[in-house]
Amino acid sequence: MLLRGVLLAVLAPQLAGALDLPAGSCAFEENTCGFDSVFTYLPWILNEEGHYIYVDTSFAKQGEKAVLLSSDLQAEEWSCLRLVYQITASSRSPSDTSRLNLYVRFEDESFDRLLWSAKEPSDSWLIASLDLQNSSKKFKILIEGVLGQGSTASIALFEIKMTTGYCIECDFEENHLCGFVNRWNPNVNWFVGGGNIRNSPSVLPQDHTFKSELGHYMYVDSVYVKHFQEVAQLISPMTTAPMSGCLSFYYQLQQGNDNIFSLYTRDGAGLYEEIWKMGQPGNAAWNLAEVEFSAPYPMEVIFEVAFNGPKGGYVALDDISFSPVHCQNQTELPFSAMEASCNFEEDLCNFYQDKEGPGWTRVKVKPNMYRAGDHTSGIGYYLLANTKFTSQPGYIGRLYGPSLPGNLQYCLRFYYAIYGFLKMSDTLAVYIFEENHVVQEKIWSVLESPRGVWMQAEITFKKPMPTKVVFISLCKSFWDCGLVALDDITIELGSCSSPERLPPPPGECTFEQDECAFTQERRNRSSWHRRRGETPTSYTGPKGDHTTGVGYYMYIEASHMVYGQKAQLLSWSLRGVTGKHCLTFFYHMYGAGTGLLSVYLKREGENEESLLWRRRGEQSISWLRALIEYSCERQHQVIFEAIRGVSIRSDIAIDDVKFQAGPCAEMEDLTQQSSGYSEDLNEIEF
Repeated sequence: MLLRGVLLAVLAPQLAGALDLPAGSCAFEENTCGFDSVFTYLPWILNEEGHYIYVDTSFAKQGEKAVLLSSDLQAEEWSCLRLVYQITASSRSPSDTSRLNLYVRFEDESFDRLLWSAKEPSDSWLIASLDLQNSSKKFKILIEGVLGQGSTASIALFEIKMTTGYCIECDFEENHLCGFVNRWNPNVNWFVGGGNIRNSPSVLPQDHTFKSELGHYMYVDSVYVKHFQEVAQLISPMTTAPMSGCLSFYYQLQQGNDNIFSLYTRDGAGLYEEIWKMGQPGNAAWNLAEVEFSAPYPMEVIFEVAFNGPKGGYVALDDISFSPVHCQNQTELPFSAMEASCNFEEDLCNFYQDKEGPGWTRVKVKPNMYRAGDHTSGIGYYLLANTKFTSQPGYIGRLYGPSLPGNLQYCLRFYYAIYGFLKMSDTLAVYIFEENHVVQEKIWSVLESPRGVWMQAEITFKKPMPTKVVFISLCKSFWDCGLVALDDITIELGSCSSPERLPPPPGECTFEQDECAFTQERRNRSSWHRRRGETPTSYTGPKGDHTTGVGYYMYIEASHMVYGQKAQLLSWSLRGVTGKHCLTFFYHMYGAGTGLLSVYLKREGENEESLLWRRRGEQSISWLRALIEYSCERQHQVIFEAIRGVSIRSDIAIDDVKFQAGPCAEMEDLTQQSSGYSEDLNEIEF
């Protein structure tokens, strides 16, 4: 073990002081406090002198796992889970280090949700702060250590602590300072004040929490400033769950300061945004600041003081807190991604068109061998522009989205399909209109795209002024005027390619990176294959995947199989839980000789498989959505079985598999959709 004894000796009396730890916490002094090693994996070892548990390569091999599972926990209020850990590695193998993963296992879900992961080796103890959203469900914490390469690779846990509140809050009374860190500067830094600390030439205040010398706070002093605009930064832990509300804190300054005190946010890509700056210095006592704070994606809060010289005095900070209720001085309603998104199943949501007349028509088609359905389910609604009823030379259709607040970063995603145009350039474009339509800027347009395939587009943008997204379809001439389809528009805060976004839950698989945890009993030419683009045989199989149009899906290649031959794709092992499960996926069954696609449930300990769902023969040239509800209280697997039909035009494909806890919310809607089509339905032939 390469754990630093000096660091351990320093941390031990600090972090082990509280004997009455809350549920879900442990200091590993004499035992593991209800956290148990899962016996099917390596055991976590309690250090003989206490203070930490560990697993290392002195008794295990590279790639082996040690899994620690908590007892049942509940967080009806927002909670913060802090983990003090260390990963060490041999200097000869930095490329293949150990990994520490933390999962949340809800009582009604068949899979574990990855909350946090780390693999960077360190010579000292590190702190991870993880927000747990309030929920009425019971859950367990699962900590997984995966050993890397090298004879000295190790993973150690010093403390786990779960407390009520937000990880971004801190009164600086605990020695780990809630995971806040100082960005080191040779001349000016944040230090801990209070508690009879007298290591500064300045006369420092009493803390705000206890209003005595016993309490602690953070402060930065200008006495060692040597250069103009010396900067000290105190950085919060990064948020790990979406949150929005009022961030408040207390600060105190010496009168006549020559400094600038500001508050910034910084996202995973390193983008700074100032959200508060001190105006009037205030009085000599503690001053309250309230700041509207929104973190829809992971970000840090940075308290920054810039000094203009050595006579800037000090700035003290204490009692950072957060409330999901917006600040009293806040009158604007927060941005809602739901209000700016639409799948057009019910109506146009908050989108609208020019008053001159409808250029975009909300339509629905019965999917068959010649007509493609919508992207959402294959049998739902979408928007269509430039139909033969409205197309004319110079025709323009404009679809306006709702107003978006300025100075925020947005990720716009949507699906489009092009039919009939000879030249695709600018047949569909996306513009940003500032309020009052004064400024227009094109941020995206179609260049080339496979015809008749639902393609995903994603655009990241940020403007200082309130804006609207406008979709424009253009018909340039009478001889080249086809159809433009639009569906599933979503707008989220943050960059589309944020490096801090966690991978999707293990209950979801798009096959973009790999086959996820799906397995096959045998792999040969007649197995399921992962593919992108069209299948080799004409008049069968999809033209592209369902996820993006240019991504991957799983399929059987009928030309490699004989009539009646089957291929099975098995899910990972799923835990049995009480209540219903919902399985959704998209399937593609196009081809005159298409065979059979079935979904089976295989319970642990049983030889027979239960049929959950089945489709036989050619269905559509579209991807269609399947919804399956089932119940199983024991360990089980779900099996996708495809059987080759009478001819080589029998390719069958699946994509975007998703397991969810609880009944399928859209099951009733699907029944209504499949039972018939409304009389006012717009039928469009392609």
